[in-house]
Amino acid sequence: MDFQKLKQFMDRLTEEKVPGNAICVYQDGKRVFDYASGYADLETHTPMTGRELLNIYSCSKLTTVTAALQLYEQGVFLLTDPLSEYMPEFRQMDVCTEDGHCEKAKNPITIGNLFSMTAGFNYDIGLLNTEELREQTGGRFDTETVVRSLAKQPLCFEPGTRWQYSLCHDVLAGLVCVLTGKPFRVYVQDNVFDPLDMKETYYHRTPEVESRMASQYTFVEEGGELADAVEAQRAGGTNNGYFKKVDKSVGNFIPGCEYDSGGAGIVTAVPDYAKLLAALANGGLGLTGQRILSDATVRLMKTNHLTAQTAPSFNWDHLAGYGYGLGVRTMIDPVRGGSNSSIGEIGWGGAAGATAIVDTSRRLAVFYSHHMLNPQEGYYQPRLRNVVYSCLEG
Repeated sequence: MDFQKLKQFMDRLTEEKVPGNAICVYQDGKRVFDYASGYADLETHTPMTGRELLNIYSCSKLTTVTAALQLYEQGVFLLTDPLSEYMPEFRQMDVCTEDGHCEKAKNPITIGNLFSMTAGFNYDIGLLNTEELREQTGGRFDTETVVRSLAKQPLCFEPGTRWQYSLCHDVLAGLVCVLTGKPFRVYVQDNVFDPLDMKETYYHRTPEVESRMASQYTFVEEGGELADAVEAQRAGGTNNGYFKKVDKSVGNFIPGCEYDSGGAGIVTAVPDYAKLLAALANGGLGLTGQRILSDATVRLMKTNHLTAQTAPSFNWDHLAGYGYGLGVRTMIDPVRGGSNSSIGEIGWGGAAGATAIVDTSRRLAVFYSHHMLNPQEGYYQPRLRNVVYSCLEG
């Protein structure tokens, strides 16, 4: 393996597109490459080292689906189970279309719908009654209570009929709380982070965590405004613009000290989060020798779960050639995607430039991140994937 092309690509990104970046690559359970380029803080010219803590936003979803699938493996639930079997608030849901027409949902939300982003939720956190939740929880905003409150909001479509990026995985985290009787962060710490020796991955920014974080920026396109966290993941263009430093909490929905966001809550260091991806690449077996999922369940995770009805709405340009599995993109058509990766390569991205690549057939795990909202994912993500695969032997 020769990662010179990857190093050059990373450097080119920091020269032209992003303030700083870092990457960690595992193959066959061994770390084969790690590198950092550019700056953790542009104003002070503090170099990026790769040990900084970063918001990884939606790459947190890989942890959430892993944690929930552990309960699936134990027979706690079936993917076909209605969510209302465990959270009765979701039994009688309304569906309201864009034209304002509302009626009772005909289909139940299943747990499988949560994994596959087909439940009918949206990502409009502004619809939550935060004042009521603040009073109800004493300002703690615990995950379970916040998630249960989502049942008061109408769905955007009949469950199972469309794919829509949404709060599905936040709801999944709430379900884990209900099924285990534990705060989500506690369950994940005990069953994912600790078994994998992930000591630098967190759900909340304490002062110590904040002090170790790289500065966060947004790329403001010429004449443009800051993209929100969902639209940022679609990636804007690469027009002329500038980097603007923003608060490290921008783009995160963390209303209180006990809300553990299953969709976007993790702060981590690139080498630490790569340990989770290395475990998935090895069929669920961690570098520590601890197993977090069975090989059969990882195969289920990477299977395309889109149907003829839901596939047309999974249409982000930079995900051409991919289907969607249980919380992950999954490569099904490399020709359509212009990709040199394997069929079954999985992963996801985050609103500030985090990107996960997992390939069980090559036992390959890649975790890359910069720390810039409006991350230009349509530019860097497919190029990063192609460069990584070009560096591998055999």
